Amino acid sequence: MTKNMRSLSSDAVVTAATDQVSGDMGRHVLVLRLSDGGYFSLEGVAVRVWELLNEPRTVREIETTLLAEYDVAAEQCRSDLDQLLLDLAARGLVQIQQ
Repeated sequence: MTKNMRSLSSDAVVTAATDQVSGDMGRHVLVLRLSDGGYFSLEGVAVRVWELLNEPRTVREIETTLLAEYDVAAEQCRSDLDQLLLDLAARGLVQIQQ
């Protein structure tokens, strides 16, 4: 995570934005932002995170699930998760309530 990247509170609630639709394409997920037709492809662990966002979850809940399912150090998991969620939020694909 870069030094200027902010981190999220563990208690922040994240949910998929209502202005999108997504489809499972096997090894990746395509997400279409309805407001402007922008589409995005998620792959790898990002697919699992997207699945978890079918319902509102705290950052802690997502992190706990990933740590149980993947062989990753806790610090790296959290850093990567924060970066992914902030990127998705910047693209209007998720909403984060701090």
